[in-house]
Amino acid sequence: MNSTITIVRLTPDSPHVASVASWTHAEWGHLNPDYTADSWRDAFRRECGDGGVPSVFVAMDGDQPVGTAALMARDMDDRPDLTPWLASVFVLPEWRGQGIATRLIRRVEQEAAACGTRRFYLFTPDQQALYRRLGWCDHEELSYRGEEVTIMLRELGA
Repeated sequence: MNSTITIVRLTPDSPHVASVASWTHAEWGHLNPDYTADSWRDAFRRECGDGGVPSVFVAMDGDQPVGTAALMARDMDDRPDLTPWLASVFVLPEWRGQGIATRLIRRVEQEAAACGTRRFYLFTPDQQALYRRLGWCDHEELSYRGEEVTIMLRELGA
């Protein structure tokens, strides 16, 4: 694990919002074709809350963002009954394999627990093994906007 990495809360006025939003738009924009890069960035900025839901965290190497993860009220329009969500877990390719995603996920879990969340969700097409290693359980498999995904559940301690 890279000890020079710090995990910080992203604020709406951060100079890193545009970069981080562009990563998530490039990775998941196909699931929301009505969003332009600009409207995605604006929606992303609204998710940068002061604490609890919503919150966005960024892994920083000095003053450079290298990864992100979020705690959001909604991440799958088809499932408004499930809330909140771990969302937008992304690490730049050159930084992968160093435990950064795990640190981001754990930080979001801490945030969720601190605001009283006892259970929350994520969906992924291909990272089930990572999340299972971190204590997440399969909840449901479905097709979401043309992509086969697994909704996963995390129970937090009482």
